[in-house]
Amino acid sequence: MSVLDEFKDFIVKGNVVDLAVAVVIGVAFNAVVTALVSDIITPLIGIPGKLDFSAYTATVNGSVFMIGSFVNAVISFVTIALVVFFLMVKPVQKMKKLSERKEAAAVAPATKTCPYCLSTIPAGAKRCAFCTSQL
Repeated sequence: MSVLDEFKDFIVKGNVVDLAVAVVIGVAFNAVVTALVSDIITPLIGIPGKLDFSAYTATVNGSVFMIGSFVNAVISFVTIALVVFFLMVKPVQKMKKLSERKEAAAVAPATKTCPYCLSTIPAGAKRCAFCTSQL
């Protein structure tokens, strides 16, 4: 197998393609969230105090610190974290719990122990076959 064939096999693998799609979607999602924060959320936060975070700066010895830009970045991070948590993490956790419940129900024991004589009997039994006690 040539190096070119090996490289082609590597590129076509599902996880490489999935990673490329995730990066592209992540970049697009970043643009949407950045626009949301800078155009909608930041002005809403500034309404009560009439603050505009995007224009807020501090100057020390001629150096300009873009504090508003940093606040926008923090708001963007928190917004992304909330969206990922509520739209991705919570649903996946719920699906995992449902899956675990289904697996646990599917692997129900086929036998149980009689509480009177401690014999092993079928799980659906209403009466013990050994001591004839009603269960």
